[in-house]
Amino acid sequence: MKTIDSFNFQGKRALIRVDFNVPLNENFQITDTTRIDATIPTIKKILADGGSVILMSHLGRPKDGPTDKYSLRHVVNYLSQATGVTVKFAPDCIGEEAYKLSSSLKPGEILLLENLRFYKEEEKGDEAFAEKLAKHGDVYVNDAFGTAHRAHASTAVIAKFFPTAKMFGYVMGNELAALKKVLEEAERPFTAILGGAKVSGKIEIIQNLLPKVNNLIIGGGMMFTFIKALGGKVGSSLVEDDLIPVALQALDKAKTLGVKIILPVDAVIADKFDNEAHRQTCKADEIPDGWMGLDIGPETVKLFNEVITKSKTLLWNGPMGVFEMSNFEAGTVAIAKSVADATQEGAYSLIGGGDSVAAINKYNLADKVSYVSTGGGAMLEYIEGKELPGVKFVNE
Repeated sequence: MKTIDSFNFQGKRALIRVDFNVPLNENFQITDTTRIDATIPTIKKILADGGSVILMSHLGRPKDGPTDKYSLRHVVNYLSQATGVTVKFAPDCIGEEAYKLSSSLKPGEILLLENLRFYKEEEKGDEAFAEKLAKHGDVYVNDAFGTAHRAHASTAVIAKFFPTAKMFGYVMGNELAALKKVLEEAERPFTAILGGAKVSGKIEIIQNLLPKVNNLIIGGGMMFTFIKALGGKVGSSLVEDDLIPVALQALDKAKTLGVKIILPVDAVIADKFDNEAHRQTCKADEIPDGWMGLDIGPETVKLFNEVITKSKTLLWNGPMGVFEMSNFEAGTVAIAKSVADATQEGAYSLIGGGDSVAAINKYNLADKVSYVSTGGGAMLEYIEGKELPGVKFVNE
């Protein structure tokens, strides 16, 4: 894997695919700068070498070409602060003005191109569009792990126009190293913690993880499909009835492999999906009709904590309950703290997937775990065993 450490950028224009798809509020202020912050070491390394930097990214899902709401100019001020360099902005990602700006960049300067997805060709992986983008740089650096699972023009196709000068930035390098450490070099016991609403989004992950882990903890809405599969009563909790056979197969496979699947023993239930709903705690497989499980209960927290504490490697994807509602966040908070505590005691922990990252950030625990992935979908596809185009094309 070729990274920027093996290259001297002196006098070179580095065209970097970054993932600046950051959340903005109604005043177009960035509400979570994690993805931008992650790329600063890559940018600074290139500038320190005496190179210049051209950044390209998407933002949001614009449907009909240029839209102010999705303009990357909204990140220019923060990027200038974070890098200590006044960032130039091209009002288009291709075209005469953009080329003029990129060709006249001096060492130590930074240019940000306008949103790539203002062109439909980006997501189509159009080769002619990729070639136009390639004109901006002498060297191609992919540092956008969050889009590595997409075969888009700027993430994959463009690499062919830099046959001898393509490499990964620190974000990509760190993400792939963290995933390798967990999936290929895990110190045991290895525990995966899966949450979130549905089993359907996690089938391939479960199948790919079972031969690798010692313990698989299941929480969140997806737990009720497993509990119902075992004959439990789940009231009006979220259940994917068509996936009950899949849940049973996973339980059988785990038994064959000697892997423990640990399911919740109690749940915090509500009479409606509302933070102010009536609440009570009951056994996870004895939920009355008309009630739904919205979080794991205190006995489950204790049970999960015992397993997490004894683990040497931890992978966490997905919250334990509806943590966006304050009355149903206790389970997710407890597991986040438990993973952080285990990390402080020497375990290696990888957190990934939008909601898990949001939870870690919400409880200010990002610096208490080993690695927080910036790419939810890309990380999940990697765990599923799929090849990521953004990695494959740069490695070729």
